[in-house]
Amino acid sequence: MFSLLTTNPVVISVTVMIVLCLFNLNIVLALLIAALVAGVTGGMTLAGTMGTLINGMGGNSETALSYFLLGTFAVAISKTGLATVACDKIAKVVKGRGLVLAFGVAFLSCLSQNLIPIHIAFIPILIPPLLGLFNEMKVDRRQIACALAFGLKAPYVSFPVGFGLIFFGIIAREMTNNGMAISDARSIMNYTWVLGVGMLVGLFLALLLAYSKPREYKNLAVGGSNHHGERGTEFTKVHVFTFLAIIIAFGLQLYTGSLAIGILTALVLMILTGALKWKEIDGAFAGGIEIMGLIAFIMLIAAGYGTVLRETKSVEQLVSSVVDLIGGNKVWGAFLMLAVGLLVTMGIGTSFGTIPIIAAIYCPLALQLGFSIGATACLIAAAAALGDAGSPASDTTLGPTSGLNADGQHNHIWDTCVPTFLFYNIPLFIAGMVGAYIF
Repeated sequence: MFSLLTTNPVVISVTVMIVLCLFNLNIVLALLIAALVAGVTGGMTLAGTMGTLINGMGGNSETALSYFLLGTFAVAISKTGLATVACDKIAKVVKGRGLVLAFGVAFLSCLSQNLIPIHIAFIPILIPPLLGLFNEMKVDRRQIACALAFGLKAPYVSFPVGFGLIFFGIIAREMTNNGMAISDARSIMNYTWVLGVGMLVGLFLALLLAYSKPREYKNLAVGGSNHHGERGTEFTKVHVFTFLAIIIAFGLQLYTGSLAIGILTALVLMILTGALKWKEIDGAFAGGIEIMGLIAFIMLIAAGYGTVLRETKSVEQLVSSVVDLIGGNKVWGAFLMLAVGLLVTMGIGTSFGTIPIIAAIYCPLALQLGFSIGATACLIAAAAALGDAGSPASDTTLGPTSGLNADGQHNHIWDTCVPTFLFYNIPLFIAGMVGAYIF
């Protein structure tokens, strides 16, 4: 049975991707190679695999466009000097206390999931202008990456608000469809709070112990302009128009459900009001490509990679192999269910998209092993969330990197993916095991 697991295309391709990334191979090339490996080991031809990957890239086309426009918007804001004003205010509040700044970033990141559900949209706007302040305070950017990843993930696995309500809704629907009825999606928080506690422990370990020491960075240009902006630091009508554009961008995103529409409208408003000068438009778009272009393209390839994995039917094979391996042991069953979730999400890169795949197998298995509805909900939530923090192709890691690497001094794999994997996936795994036992 173990031989079936080790020959599964998901296991092979995800392992290849992880190893290549850890050896600092370019993430685009690593994803492409992993996708081809998945297709070939899954019985597809090279040409067929590449065709499937290309066809599947459209799954993240809107996200990629949104990322590019976000980068442009971030550079446009930096050119107005509004970011400098904000940095000065933040510097006065934190007063050189790095931990206060890190926990503040984690708090703002949490708000982006629940209170103001804009997900990663705030990162390219807020973080690049703060890099100068981080440098002055000698803040280890791995600490900030962990703070951002915590806020992007912990709220939706813990609370049924914003993205959390969507996450819980998918779990409730899929469990109900597979024989374990949950009438109120909000009740799932009674079983997933332990996952949030696990992530909170990981946050404290990362911020207080692992990455609390000073780290030196150079003061380099960010997206075509330095972090101090290109205009004065006094609050002017240009800043008023820029702030209005930010509000409109977020408001339209919430109203239309499209981040691209919100950002595009905000950019047009900045141009019409003169906040972004006509001669600065080309520079803003060039800076947007510099900050977010690679991230946007990675998201496109990640969608294609996920499509290849699904087309090989290897995810279902992997889960079925685990079902046969478990027998009647509940502890072993919980462990392998979480391990499969980790592998699948590392490859696909999305917690939300993983739930329907694993719930179809996990629910009958949970009933057979005697897991309660609460324990099963906790296991499915943990299995889906595992891997999202730490996956090179996840927006939970790509988002923080997009902001922290705006000046080219933050490595996506070693400075974002490895820290978030260690400090969130391990606690999530342990918390999932605990939840399966106590609920």
